[in-house]
Parts: sequence; C-alpha cells; structure tokens
Amino acid sequence: MVSARAVAETVTDPELPMLTLADLGVLREVEETPDGVVVTITPTYTGCPAMDAMRSDLRSALHQAGFGAVDVRTVLSPAWTTDWITATGRQKLAEAGIAPPGAAPRGGPIPLTLTAPPKRVACPRCGSPDTELLSEFSATACKALRRCRACAEPFEHVKEI
Repeated sequence: MVSARAVAETVTDPELPMLTLADLGVLREVEETPDGVVVTITPTYTGCPAMDAMRSDLRSALHQAGFGAVDVRTVLSPAWTTDWITATGRQKLAEAGIAPPGAAPRGGPIPLTLTAPPKRVACPRCGSPDTELLSEFSATACKALRRCRACAEPFEHVKEI
C-alpha cells in the first residue's frame, strides 16, 4: 500500500491545478495514526476560499487510496509564504505561463518611499524583464495581471507574500 503522504502529495491546488499542494507548500504534514490519517495544511492567506476544496480533495484522494478516517487540520502559524513554493512548483508555474514569485520581502526595517519601486517580473513566455503591471488582482487575489512589452502577451504573476 502506498503511503498517505505519497497520496496527499498528488492532490492539486483548485486555483492553480498545475501545482500540487506539496508544490505550493500548503501541505505541511501527513501522519498515519492508529485512528486514521491526520493531514495538516496552511492556507496561502487567511480566508482563502480554496481551503474547503483542498480539504475535500485531500479526504477524497486518501479515501480512494484505501485510507479510512481522514482528519484535515489547518494551521496558521507559521504563516504561509511564497518562499514555500518548491523549485518544481515554480517551474510548473512558468511552464503554464504564470510568472512565479520572487523572494518574499523579509527582515527590516523596510525603507519608506513615496513611490513604489519598479517591480521586475520576467515574462514567462519570452523571458523579457520589460513588463508592466495591468492590475494588482487577477483571477485570484494572490495573483497580479501583467503584460510583456516585448511580446505584448498578458500573463499572471503570483505575488510575493
């Protein structure tokens, strides 16, 4: 029989189906106990509407693999960060035409400026760094909509958090 962890690692994200929950860094822990399986996940942000679907998909995959009781728990600390997206996950995003996030801002102090510094996000299609922000929000709150000035193609970018 395959391990519960191996099964849980195959479950895809409902909003970014090219990524598994493991690729996204949302899947934290999978423990097989005498009473069943305990899965721990962390949302990408508090109130993420995809959490119910993630829990349901995890339960379904584990039940289909022959596991009985499945308890999916949510932990908020430490908070999820885009730094948890795996290298494979970042590659899958780029292959799907979505610019992966850069490193999340960490440390302090953060200098106060009157204007935001220009953000350099490479186009996932042609690789050009000459892109522009069209909207801070895209299909989901965790993505922004950008356009490449070189190839003129629009694309989504997973925002750094």
